[in-house]
Amino acid sequence: MTKIAIVEDNRTIRESLAEFVQTDPGNRCVCTCATAEEALKVIPKHQPEIVLMDIQLPNMSGIECCAQLKQLLPSAQIIMVTVYEDTERIFKALRAGACGYLLKRCTPEELISAIREVQQGGAPMSREIARKVIFSFQEPLAAAAEVEDLSPREREILELLAEGFPNKQIANRMGVADGTVRWHLRHVYHKLHVRSRTEAALKFRSAKTD
Repeated sequence: MTKIAIVEDNRTIRESLAEFVQTDPGNRCVCTCATAEEALKVIPKHQPEIVLMDIQLPNMSGIECCAQLKQLLPSAQIIMVTVYEDTERIFKALRAGACGYLLKRCTPEELISAIREVQQGGAPMSREIARKVIFSFQEPLAAAAEVEDLSPREREILELLAEGFPNKQIANRMGVADGTVRWHLRHVYHKLHVRSRTEAALKFRSAKTD
């Protein structure tokens, strides 16, 4: 029997999750909590194998709760179940110790499947989340390839642009006319598939951190 705890501030969703997990006879919901503070007090007493954790909680966030709960109960496997699908929250949750990340719009069957996957040592994620994780690793590689495709002069201009120099100062440093810098930047934007100085600088920094 797998013991499962739930941390969710919305009572209706909390009760629905409890019902969902127990549709599998191998699962038992041992406790439900409405806040992170309650979870940190109650969950360690029940020693669940799996915790379903919301992110947006009243005071302390589910991500911070995840990090603290992992210190109190290192063996617990925590699956985030949330409406948020932005990359920043995904990676913060994973760094905090979560082993999976599901969106609340997942079906009961998908939830049960995720629990089984965790039991087998897996790291379940909704398909949309898995794609974001994959793309986040691919982006620096793609950016590096695009920067590598620039000419030495274009790369030099991009480096100065990324350091915050305006066109006139770039031109002065390189000993060329302002119009020459603008001409090169048009080619840089085209090769990097961007439309602005900010986007070009961000892509250059992404390539440099790879």
